[in-house]
Amino acid sequence: MAKSNFTSESVTRGHPDKLCDQIADSILDEVLRQDPESHVACEVTCATDQVHIFGEITSSAHVDYESIARQVITEVGYTQPGHGFDAESCRVTVDLHEQSPDIARGVRRVSKNEELDDGAGDQGMMFGFACKQTDFYMPLPIELAHALTKRLELVRRNGELPFLLPDGKSQVTVEYENDVPKRIGAVVLSAQHDKDITIEELRDRILSHVILPALPTAMIDRDTQFFINPTGRFVEGGPAADSGLTGRKLIVDTYGGYARHGGGAFSGKDASKVDRSGAYMARYMAKNVVAAGLAEKCEIQLSYAIGLSEPTSILVDCFGTGRLDDQIIQAILISRVDPRPAAIIRQFDLKSPNFSKVSCYGHFGSNAAEMPWEKTDLAEMLIR
Repeated sequence: MAKSNFTSESVTRGHPDKLCDQIADSILDEVLRQDPESHVACEVTCATDQVHIFGEITSSAHVDYESIARQVITEVGYTQPGHGFDAESCRVTVDLHEQSPDIARGVRRVSKNEELDDGAGDQGMMFGFACKQTDFYMPLPIELAHALTKRLELVRRNGELPFLLPDGKSQVTVEYENDVPKRIGAVVLSAQHDKDITIEELRDRILSHVILPALPTAMIDRDTQFFINPTGRFVEGGPAADSGLTGRKLIVDTYGGYARHGGGAFSGKDASKVDRSGAYMARYMAKNVVAAGLAEKCEIQLSYAIGLSEPTSILVDCFGTGRLDDQIIQAILISRVDPRPAAIIRQFDLKSPNFSKVSCYGHFGSNAAEMPWEKTDLAEMLIR
């Protein structure tokens, strides 16, 4: 019997990189709310007592970028002065300019009749993946890792564990037998905390209030290892302890490393950037292949060239689990799906200001269950 272990991680909303993603997507949402035709490539970085917003935005919207940043920082929970970073006293600088006209020329067609032939905003390749390990067609390790960080934030916000601070991260190792998840081998959870709590009390309460309620008990046994704040003290956290940057948690955003990744980030980009829209379509295609029962797991690769609407390549890989040959599944998908960027934007309503909903805890799976690219409405058509 073949055994293997696979590990995925997640981070809380207070992690410095995720804080940047949330600011960028909140800016994107506000720009789209005022002008759905906007083109946005917004980056954010943060460090001790400072946030920097930069990049390219072409829009008729009038946005108070600093106010949005401070609002997100407040919502995340960095409100206590004297900790090296808080919403009221941190310095916010903005350095934004318009999108290059050379890029715009390739993306936007002149004629309204050619609207669906708008070109991709950049070159790149994107991957989508789905499998039957969970009800949401996601790999189990990343779903469990997200469950832990969501629970960690919940007990901080509701006062159940009042000593917790916003920064935190999790890691879950799942043991597989013949590609089927069987047990949880190890759990790592690090939580920022007030200086007054002892490490013994913190570990005991996180185990009982966070880990055990969040994970399936049937997969935990006496050999499961728990590592809670392994170094002990974690008082200094967030941007005061470590700088943050948009797009640095790509694997957390997607499949926890279980599937391949093209390297393009999501947050702060409007959907003309195929890093985002292409990845959403690839996930939609892969999920519907599995939901239709055509395969146990499926990975889709799409690739695009800047200024061109049609993908330069489409690849389907079902890892030998398909009921049909991969090339046949690929042909069926091509006959049912329009993968041009403008068509993806229209199908998934990607000019609507909904992106901040998935800027933390994953763009796919349970966290994105209500998003249009997570629908399985294509599955029935695939098997006709």
